[in-house]
Amino acid sequence: MEGNKLFWKLGAFAKFDFKRFGQDAERLKVIRHKPTVADLENGKAKDLKEEKKLSTEATSSVHNNKKNKKKKKKAKKKTSQLASMKNEEEIRHLRNKHHIHTSGSDIPNPLRDFDELKIIYGVKDVVLHNIEEQGYKEPTGIQRQAIPVMMQGRDLMACAPTGCGKTAAFIIPILHHLKAPQSDGFRALILAPTRELAKQTLREFRKLSKGLGLRSCYIEKESTALKKSKENFDILVTTPNRLVYMLQQSPPILSINNVEWLVVDESDKLFEAGKRGFRDQLGAIYKACSSPKIHRAMFSATFAQDVEEWCKLNLDNVVQVYIGAKNTATNTVDQRLVFTGDEGGKLIAFRNLIREGISPPVLVFVQSKERAKHLYTELMYDNINIDVIHSDRPQVQRDDVIKNFRIGQTWVLICTELMGRGIDFKGVNLVINYDFPTSAISYIHRIGRTGRAGRTGKAITFFTEEDKVNLRSIANMIHQAGCPVPEYMSAIKKPARQERKRLANHVPERKPILTMDPREYERIKRKRKFSHKPKQKSVKRVKKDS
Repeated sequence: MEGNKLFWKLGAFAKFDFKRFGQDAERLKVIRHKPTVADLENGKAKDLKEEKKLSTEATSSVHNNKKNKKKKKKAKKKTSQLASMKNEEEIRHLRNKHHIHTSGSDIPNPLRDFDELKIIYGVKDVVLHNIEEQGYKEPTGIQRQAIPVMMQGRDLMACAPTGCGKTAAFIIPILHHLKAPQSDGFRALILAPTRELAKQTLREFRKLSKGLGLRSCYIEKESTALKKSKENFDILVTTPNRLVYMLQQSPPILSINNVEWLVVDESDKLFEAGKRGFRDQLGAIYKACSSPKIHRAMFSATFAQDVEEWCKLNLDNVVQVYIGAKNTATNTVDQRLVFTGDEGGKLIAFRNLIREGISPPVLVFVQSKERAKHLYTELMYDNINIDVIHSDRPQVQRDDVIKNFRIGQTWVLICTELMGRGIDFKGVNLVINYDFPTSAISYIHRIGRTGRAGRTGKAITFFTEEDKVNLRSIANMIHQAGCPVPEYMSAIKKPARQERKRLANHVPERKPILTMDPREYERIKRKRKFSHKPKQKSVKRVKKDS
């Protein structure tokens, strides 16, 4: 039995002195303990200790929470830094892999694939479908970097080897920028040095803009120019001379005041001064594009120093993009130099190549249209499907010549320097430089007609004693591309800078190609001229009923 119950039973009906025996009563839990002053002080001290303990625990927990938060922030920052470092490393690897070199401020990242066009820039599915339909599986080096730059509306100067997709690199961002057709006149202007290249660019525009409703055109004649300007086309592809002529009429036949994108293809050729270049015409066009929204892009396989300086001075916050080393020949072409002694030796060497066997199509470059005509006359009876293209032939004939060469009816096509600019003939297997090129830049563009879009090709260059001055620069270029070159060519004395400029601008005089009698040549020429005349429709006379 518990003590307090026993106490209550024994002490029933009895008085208990709690004052005297209070401690015993407290021990037996008969009464509650009354706290003394000391007890209260001790209790307070305990409470204070507990409060202090709790507060220290709370402060330590807060401190620990702060520490944990800081650790989390640091960890998060570290992971983001690692992610950005990884991204930078990937971008660096991508640029190194595709030999992309850039210059400028705030340069956007290159494309990993064409899907990023939709994810990052919101390019329409129609455009992506057209890209896929044209056989573009993944972007080339120039497309990876030039497209993002133009997507941001930046001025661009792009240099990339021949046959690496420069045309698509400026078409895709222009289509995205224009979005849909409007009635504001021409909003994109593309300049090309030749009609053939302009028409080729127009075909590419139409292929990639299917389903967008954007209207693109090439102006053939003055009469069609006025009609097309009234019809509100969005994109104009043309040559500088034709455009300047139409702008200088009073009143101007068309207006380019609303142009938002000015693209100069083969810009180093268009920047050339003198008869062979288009610098004055380009200046007039540049001034006529007076829209405040104007953006400019220059594309070529080669760039001279003066063109680079002009772009840096006149383009706003320009970005420079180079693929590979500047002004070098493509390494997909097997290049060879053949010494022929003199002009007569060239014809023998050419016929030997035909006899040994060539795989068409073949492009043959000569330095002038007169020499093109003469070589064609010499070879036209050699039992090979051969044709010639030059500026003296009417446009209809030129279009037919290119068409026949594309579809394989013509095996060998003789052409002049301008055909070496931008024309994309699918699967050209061999380029023959019958006349030695006057400069390294000319050589790059000529042999660039083969070995395009990742394919391989061959280039054979004939040279004589007269070509010794330019031989060293071409030989070094061939050596850089990994092709064998005789050692004595590298030891040839380098011409002075002024001499190189003079040689590049002046075509050397050569002995005539013709071996036949001049009177026979004139007879053939008259016969050919007569056969090329368009047939007139015969008009039958109707007798009036009497």
